[in-house]
Amino acid sequence: MTKKVSLKDIAQKAGVSTTLVSYVVNNLKSNRINKETARRIREIASSLNYRTNQVARSLKTNRTFTIGVIVADISNPFSANLVRIIEDEADRHGYTVLFGSSDENLQKFGKLLDTFVNRQVDGLILSPPAFAESQIQELEQTGLPFVLLDRYYADIKTSYVALDNFHATKEAVNQLIHVGRKKIGMITYQSGLLHLQERKRGYLSALEENNIEFQENWLKEIDFTRDKEEVIQALDEMQVPGSSTDAVLLASNNIATIGLKHINALRIKVPEDLAIISFDQSEMLDVFYSPVSYIKQPIREMGQKAMLFLIKKMDDPKNISTASLKSELIVRDSSWC
Repeated sequence: MTKKVSLKDIAQKAGVSTTLVSYVVNNLKSNRINKETARRIREIASSLNYRTNQVARSLKTNRTFTIGVIVADISNPFSANLVRIIEDEADRHGYTVLFGSSDENLQKFGKLLDTFVNRQVDGLILSPPAFAESQIQELEQTGLPFVLLDRYYADIKTSYVALDNFHATKEAVNQLIHVGRKKIGMITYQSGLLHLQERKRGYLSALEENNIEFQENWLKEIDFTRDKEEVIQALDEMQVPGSSTDAVLLASNNIATIGLKHINALRIKVPEDLAIISFDQSEMLDVFYSPVSYIKQPIREMGQKAMLFLIKKMDDPKNISTASLKSELIVRDSSWC
């Protein structure tokens, strides 16, 4: 039977103390340890096939070294990419990620919260659905560290990482106006979530600042549970002869995927008859015959900051860190002259 490698074995080969090895393999006090020494200890541990005793580690540190992540829909490319980045960042700090999808369902979100709390995760990264304020406030009272990601509440003071949705949308509408579009529509979800409300506010603000009188027919707020039929209906209504829009902002990647398929079926010429900008990047934007302009969210920075803020919160429960990040407008054929 192969002898189990111990911290002492690594320490002897590295010529350092067992305590220092323990700090390195458990990712403790990393800011106080020489980087080259830490790298050498990890290389030696790897060469000896050292495996951390998670049970002993948890008993010693009073941590499980797991975190929970709840997103709206893990099948959505935006959510999937975020979780991938969080998982990599968590692993770098010695944590394992458990994740789930709320499907924008308040009860399912609550059930996932209970599951993660019962599993004694050390912290949570959450993209809550609409009307989850009371659940977030109850979570605060438990003392379990958490960070809100992509979505947050103006009235709840807690750590969060989000996009500056107002300026992201405003920049996109200004681009459409810059190329001569005067009848600009927007299809978004009907929701009380702050990030979606900020997208709508940015859209309306851009029209107002450019002295374009808003028409009610231009803004379509749809039910996310019926998005396929309602996106199609919205586009049909926007293209009524005599009052048709000459540009449209598709406020999510799901809306864009459905919308582009229908625009193609209607044989609308893009960008000649209709200019398009989408929120988020997806494969559909690349395969559409006129490459689609889009608002690029800083997904890597969002995921990394969320994990960083959670670690700060776990180390200091009183710490509150917030970030409102800038997007990048990628202009392609669909919104050019």
